[in-house]
Amino acid sequence: MKHSEMNHKSLKSSKHKNMMQSKKVMMILNNYLKVKTALVNSDYKEAAKSSVALHNSLKTFSYKGFTDKQQVEIKDIITDAKEHAEHIGKSKLDHQREHFKTLSKDIIDLITITGSMHKIYQQYCPMYEGGSTWLSVEKAVKNPYYGSKMLSCGKVVKEIN
Repeated sequence: MKHSEMNHKSLKSSKHKNMMQSKKVMMILNNYLKVKTALVNSDYKEAAKSSVALHNSLKTFSYKGFTDKQQVEIKDIITDAKEHAEHIGKSKLDHQREHFKTLSKDIIDLITITGSMHKIYQQYCPMYEGGSTWLSVEKAVKNPYYGSKMLSCGKVVKEIN
């Protein structure tokens, strides 16, 4: 099963709280948020730099402590996320945003399985490529797909944790 077809309910962790693993998830999330912030600011150089850090944090993720089914799903998510982070690191702004859309889906799927130690908001923009989501630690919408052109376009669709 591809992670794009995953059933979040069947894979949700019972609040996996292995401290080392939680730190790795938070490192991934923090690096993802740096990419998002760079895209909000339309700063393709910072997005590229942050995506390299994200790629590196994805490489260190350990699958220990997860069920076999979760491990398969997480491996698929991580592989896909690393590919998109790599493309963001080598691209200009418009192409970075295209890859960020899929990267966001990957990170949302990962957080759904692993859980998060902090409150996260899943936000949605109906205008970008037929609708696109992303994660934020702030409830206020700052759209990474349009930057200052449509900074507040979107809404919170889900609160995680």
